[in-house]
Amino acid sequence: MDDAAYDHLSRAEFAFPGPLRDQLVGAILDGSKTSTTGLAVEYALLGEELPPVGRREAVVDSDGRVVAVIELTEVRLSPLGGVDLDHARDEGEGYTTVAAWRVGHERFWHGAEVREELGDPDFTVDDTTELVLLRFRLVERVGPAVTS
Repeated sequence: MDDAAYDHLSRAEFAFPGPLRDQLVGAILDGSKTSTTGLAVEYALLGEELPPVGRREAVVDSDGRVVAVIELTEVRLSPLGGVDLDHARDEGEGYTTVAAWRVGHERFWHGAEVREELGDPDFTVDDTTELVLLRFRLVERVGPAVTS
């Protein structure tokens, strides 16, 4: 399918291109990933409003190709210390505790790529860091995801 057919949709990019994105896209396609977490500060830096419930987004793989369409079913703000087990488990990364989810996400958010994107080489999160918790459903598989 030609990606141009999805140009009217916002792009949903999970993590950065590479193995983690490929894993997350695979989990979306197999139905095990139905939630994701973003940093509220990223929306502020980009001057973006939180996405509305019902918005459809085109999921892209590491090569930038559209592989699926998702629809947001819930959008909420939460401090990092308030993330619940259902949200953590539904991220589709195999987390069975909020503590394990937090370790994995802190590793990502404290990584060089996120710090560079935020323009803050010392960026860290704590219990009060505001997060954007998104739930979504898979609407359409567009094509096979490429795994690296």
